[in-house]
Amino acid sequence: MLKISSIELTEINLPLVHFFETSFGRTYERRIILVRVEDADGAVGWGEITCGETPGYSDEWTDSAWVTAEKILAPMVVGREVDSAGDVWNLMKWVRGHRMAKAGIETACWDLEANKLGIPLWRHLGGVNQVIECGVSIGIQDSIPQLLDKVRVELEAGYKRIKIKISPSWDYDVIKAVRAEFGDILLMGDANSAYTLDDIDKLKSLDEFNLMMLEQPLPHDDIIDHAKLQAAIKTPVCLDEPIKSPEDARKAIELRSGKIINLKNGRVGGHTQSKLVENICREAGMPVWCGGMLESGIGRAHNIAISTLAGYTMPGDVSASKRYWHEDIISPEVEVSADGTITAPDGPGIGFEVRADRVEKAAKRKSIIS
Repeated sequence: MLKISSIELTEINLPLVHFFETSFGRTYERRIILVRVEDADGAVGWGEITCGETPGYSDEWTDSAWVTAEKILAPMVVGREVDSAGDVWNLMKWVRGHRMAKAGIETACWDLEANKLGIPLWRHLGGVNQVIECGVSIGIQDSIPQLLDKVRVELEAGYKRIKIKISPSWDYDVIKAVRAEFGDILLMGDANSAYTLDDIDKLKSLDEFNLMMLEQPLPHDDIIDHAKLQAAIKTPVCLDEPIKSPEDARKAIELRSGKIINLKNGRVGGHTQSKLVENICREAGMPVWCGGMLESGIGRAHNIAISTLAGYTMPGDVSASKRYWHEDIISPEVEVSADGTITAPDGPGIGFEVRADRVEKAAKRKSIIS
């Protein structure tokens, strides 16, 4: 049985090592909400609400998630008894949407439960691959030479797959330059919904570059036009934003809206929902991989854990702490091996120590719901 006695929310501000730009805009600093849950026995678990500072990627953002978690979701969980962490989702189920806020609380409960059982979270989730392959996401740069320099650094660091953000003004010539410079590397483009079906000829022109996939080229809530696009191009379409639930995944598979799914833990609502989506995709032969949201070490640790499930067959956006942060809030910080892999830790829970001193240093506000 699991019974949460208190939930503590902490907003921290972490400056990025280098700005990160997508079709939504440029980010220099992350405002991140951490979730710490505790039960009556004093056991603790940590989670992270992974939404952005503005409602660009999704309709959740830092300030909306804070209010939703503090005033609505946390009171629905505190003091309630459930059989396991997998049932925490159901406590918050009647609230529509707000999946990233829910995921912050739900994943923290999974960490707490794994800590109480004395087992690694990745094993508790049903993971089978302790060593996961890592890719890296590179934002839009000020120039093509700057982008090429960044790609070179990441390849030398051992990353298995390079993802570059693209937009209608930063696509064909950019990908052509990367291919010319680095040859047949595992390369993909991520459009973050920057195109429409009117751009089908431009998107079709990218077929010549033999990309692993073209991620979310069309609007964020669409699976109909993506099916039309996939039928017209050779490059596999990867769906991101429209897949918010197991049902979304099932419908997209039936419609043939794409050939790959980027499965972001926060976007679907946490580990329980991710496991359901992974299972549906695995049974349908649809590969998934773990996307990133510029998480701190806590969110990154949860991404590592869920990426060990059998259906995660492609390198994900699970990269080293030092790529993003001058100083992460966990110890040890996440590191990627020379061959581009991360080994999920053997320690209980997420397997990393949350550095309370670093959290306090970065903290901007707190709230305890008990």
